[in-house]
Amino acid sequence: MSRKQIAAATALALVTLVVFGWSVVMAAMGHAALIAAIAPVLGLTVAQVLRSLRPKPTQASGYRLEAVPDKEDGTP
Repeated sequence: MSRKQIAAATALALVTLVVFGWSVVMAAMGHAALIAAIAPVLGLTVAQVLRSLRPKPTQASGYRLEAVPDKEDGTP
């Protein structure tokens, strides 16, 4: 990973922790409606962070294979 990617992942993780901490404080104060509103956003943020940290698959060479015709149907 480059320095830029590491910095972006760190910043995003920090923002996620801040939002999570804010949610915990709101729940402790009894604001359940706010937690219900922010939960999907927090879940999506965590999912995107985890997806960005996974390694990318390698690309194929670009050559495509043709399907072999099936000769069982009696065609030449």
